[in-house]
Amino acid sequence: MTFKERLKKFFTPIDLRQGKEWKVLLKFSLPVIVSYLLQQVYTISDAAICGQTLSADEVAGVNDVSSIIFVFLQFAFGCTAGFTVIISDRVGNADSDGIRRSFAVQIILCAAVTVILTAVSMLCLQPMLKWLNVTPANAGVYNAAYSYCFVIFTGIFAQMFYNFICSVLRSIGDSVTPLIFLFISTVINIGLDLLFIAVFKWGVVGAAAATVIAQALSTVACFIYTFAKFKNLRLKRSDFKAGWGEYAKHIKQGVPLGLQFSVLALGLIVLQGAVVSFDLTPDGAMVAGNPAQNGYGAACKLGNLLMSPMIAFGTALVSFNAQNFGAGEYGRIKRGTLQASLMMFVFYVALAGTGLLLTIGGAYQYLFLSEDKITEQSIRFGNYYLYVALSLYFILGTLLVWRSAAQGIEKPFFTLLAGSAELVARILVCFYLPEAVNGGAINCEASFSAYVALCFADPAAWLASVLALSYPFIKYICLKKYKQQKTDA
Repeated sequence: MTFKERLKKFFTPIDLRQGKEWKVLLKFSLPVIVSYLLQQVYTISDAAICGQTLSADEVAGVNDVSSIIFVFLQFAFGCTAGFTVIISDRVGNADSDGIRRSFAVQIILCAAVTVILTAVSMLCLQPMLKWLNVTPANAGVYNAAYSYCFVIFTGIFAQMFYNFICSVLRSIGDSVTPLIFLFISTVINIGLDLLFIAVFKWGVVGAAAATVIAQALSTVACFIYTFAKFKNLRLKRSDFKAGWGEYAKHIKQGVPLGLQFSVLALGLIVLQGAVVSFDLTPDGAMVAGNPAQNGYGAACKLGNLLMSPMIAFGTALVSFNAQNFGAGEYGRIKRGTLQASLMMFVFYVALAGTGLLLTIGGAYQYLFLSEDKITEQSIRFGNYYLYVALSLYFILGTLLVWRSAAQGIEKPFFTLLAGSAELVARILVCFYLPEAVNGGAINCEASFSAYVALCFADPAAWLASVLALSYPFIKYICLKKYKQQKTDA
């Protein structure tokens, strides 16, 4: 085989309806996993450069708003992931006209969602900062948080359409192309970070602008490649004349998943606000160095990096199940999902073990923070969160498999239900457990046991979500009780 033939084969979409399930899942998921890891490099490069060059207040401001940004960007990601389930289903059903029509509908829906998200995010920015206990009373943290969010929200269009085109490519079995463009985008992002922050001294605004510009360039390039490479995605004027029923079908799949991700993020805002309380004095002032915010923030960045392969594997399972659902291969869906559960446990052992090793001496904090911001207290706050969360990552792994399985077989209601269960569990733990353990209100004088209790908010949320997803997992995946049986392998 010549180099040209090998290269062509490398970029050829994978038919997820053929081959041994675990092998197909592994082959398809590997580029997705690397893509998600590179996506984390975006975040890590911002955090590392900011952490090494900016003040403790500015770093705390950027760390604090990750959950706010998560609300809006994850709604965008959820919508695009849900929309493209329709394309995967039509790939499995060999419906070429339906694939193009779905692609056109999704472009219009993504544009509409972008306008709405941008407007809502700008209007809600100040109230949401207040929820996090980030107020003008602590000007350094507040100004950094507001500026970073403002730039990111201005560039929501880049995030929305980048996630959309990558989801479309994965839905047709191409997980390699998004990886290539993401790698290029990551290099651009790091270069712009250094230019804007280290050379131009733009601070947090430079970090946010670098991310938006890099993603916008990657989005344009990926669209050009997609139209050039895949003839079945080259749109005709007639493809944009879909009826309201077609739009309703996509909204039914995309919006519940978007809401599920946003609901999830609202719980994270509550958790972040609770963490900030541990840095506040009884009279509301911020303690010097922000040890709880910076320690927890660094730990979350490590956690996000470690969980990204697990999330990516779940994303791959969505496309696998959706294509096989379109083809009516329900037995293949069951086998693939069960094998994915075993593979996810292997991920858990490897990733949790790696994370726990990095807690020794707070090693991970030296990546995200300059040495002057790392203290015994910041390490303590960060490490205890990781001790609790990483040891219970197997619950998160189960959640990711079961949620992706339900999403792939077009059961969006259950994914939204799971997200709501996460929100309720996380809020209940944040509002009541730390104060119960402390015996009073939370501030910088609270017992450390109260903070450890707060660290159980995430595992409790994961467990609640797993319980909510147990019904569709048993009924549809294990027992294969679908309304319309096409074929059954």
